[in-house]
Amino acid sequence: MRKSFIASLAFLLASSTAVFAQSGAVSDGKVKIGILNDQSGVYADFGGKSSVEAAKMAVEDFGGKVLDMPIEIVDADHQNKPDVASNIARQWYDTEQVDAIMELTTSSVALAVQAVAKEKKKIDIVTGAATTDLTGKACSPYGFHWAYDTHALAVGTGGALVKQGGDSWFFLTADYAFGYSLEQQTGDFVKANGGTIVGSVRHPLSSQDFSSFLLQAQSSGAKVIGLANAGLDTANAIKQAAEFGIVQGGQRLAALLFTLAEVHGLGLEAAQGLTLTEGFYWNRDDESRAFGKKFFDRTGKMPNMIHTGTYSAVLQYLKAVQKAGTDETEAVAKQLHEMPVDDVFGRGGTVGANGRMIHDMYLLQVKKPDESKEPWDYFNVLATIPGKEAYIDPAKSGCDLVK
Repeated sequence: MRKSFIASLAFLLASSTAVFAQSGAVSDGKVKIGILNDQSGVYADFGGKSSVEAAKMAVEDFGGKVLDMPIEIVDADHQNKPDVASNIARQWYDTEQVDAIMELTTSSVALAVQAVAKEKKKIDIVTGAATTDLTGKACSPYGFHWAYDTHALAVGTGGALVKQGGDSWFFLTADYAFGYSLEQQTGDFVKANGGTIVGSVRHPLSSQDFSSFLLQAQSSGAKVIGLANAGLDTANAIKQAAEFGIVQGGQRLAALLFTLAEVHGLGLEAAQGLTLTEGFYWNRDDESRAFGKKFFDRTGKMPNMIHTGTYSAVLQYLKAVQKAGTDETEAVAKQLHEMPVDDVFGRGGTVGANGRMIHDMYLLQVKKPDESKEPWDYFNVLATIPGKEAYIDPAKSGCDLVK
């Protein structure tokens, strides 16, 4: 009887120890991920609530738990304001047990939140912002840049148009970090390939009237007007350019950051012929079509690279927690740097020491209305841009972590 009691007690102690060890590996008894982005402004369709749904899809596809602990997704609207975003990030990290913050549309916001994450020794994974500073001078051992950046856009769209004879450019640029970076990266690429930059003008975020900017671009005589903006700003600029007859007059518009979501909002009649670069297209193959259908069933729209990139980032983070055996920041960051990326978005992807996820990009052209075979069938894939060509070599990125 005594031996049986001792054996039972030993079993209970061993079980309790195992449970304690497992729960102790995950802080606060759960893994909590925050999706912080623009949900009501100029980039609401670009990422917005649809990115939140993509994150939830990743959690469900992972199985709903990691290390036998529940996974929670929270979200908030940063209103494209770095101070608002920083305050939310601090609150999430300090008092609401958020382990990682993701999406982070708007480069000024992403830079601000990455600085907070670095200070707090917490992970951030950017899918919605573009500036290469995130993996350059502002890099962090805990910061990752996932879906695209301004260099990849410049290599794709800028490179294609220069090769097609678009060797003189005028930039219409959003007046904040993203716009500056996109203009500089594309301009450098144009000049390196024998082109010239004849001028530029900057506009405020969320502009409604582009007439004065477009008139300057039109009078410049540039063969290509580079729209170094995104979201509704790009769509509005394209609409108003049509009113001025800019394309009919022989100049070309280069939408340097334009995605499936914005093409849908603009319509094929207005967007046809535009050349753009994305890291994902739902109608590329059977796997991407299957993902697109699942996403459409939840959101009523097909995913762009921001939505699918967010899915990939959340999924990879959970894989890293699983492999690390803990949600402790240093251990998870180590796995994120070392693990290959293999999912519907980042096939054959790798992560550099500076946090840049290197993956293929796609040069796309918007179809004419009569070429589209079904709803959301908007693009012809012109070329695949290998990741090593699309992204800056981490060793040359300016990030102190890799020096």
